[in-house]
Amino acid sequence: MMANSNVNKGDLVKHLASSVDDLTQVKAAKVVDAVFDFIADCLGKGNDFGLIGFGSFTTVERKARSGRNPQTGAVINIPKSRVVKFKVGKNLKDKVADK
Repeated sequence: MMANSNVNKGDLVKHLASSVDDLTQVKAAKVVDAVFDFIADCLGKGNDFGLIGFGSFTTVERKARSGRNPQTGAVINIPKSRVVKFKVGKNLKDKVADK
């Protein structure tokens, strides 16, 4: 992969297929989809998902609040919502810091 480039799901699939013997892009795509679905299912059920050394995904509840429409300046009500947060793990943090 090139430096300073965005990586998408297709790039991840191609990388996996080329890195693992006998893994086609079709099978790699199924693996990627399965991993993403598993993470989303865990978070959707209110569970945390963590990979030691890489990081952890958690969900948090944002309170309802008021905000402003940036175009009109009108006050709007923003309802409460659940959002996903990611906390980087030590190995990933160290790898990024070394660059």
